[in-house]
Amino acid sequence: MAERALRGTRLGATSYENDRNTDLAPRQEVDYTCTKGHRFTVTLAAEAEVPMTWECRNCGATALRVDGELPQTKKGKPPRTHWDMLMERRTLEDLEEVLAERLEILRAGRRKSA
Repeated sequence: MAERALRGTRLGATSYENDRNTDLAPRQEVDYTCTKGHRFTVTLAAEAEVPMTWECRNCGATALRVDGELPQTKKGKPPRTHWDMLMERRTLEDLEEVLAERLEILRAGRRKSA
């Protein structure tokens, strides 16, 4: 009899459980507003750390929590360029010497092919 009751259904496609006698996890709702004026609410777990910023659902801009302030930006080191790393290894005199050697090699190669 039980086999007939499940005939014609896809296994795993439908849950036969119900929500009676279940307690949901405690939640909190947090309001955000983006720079373009969109206001929306995000539901988070009660014990979750609430972020100050969230991506706007409408436009993708950074939204700020309604009761919050802008987070402090951390001062970081500026990115090192290739030139900065090169100058850590060599002096300008060394670089001029290497350049002169490479130019001489290139000029010698052109003389042979011409």
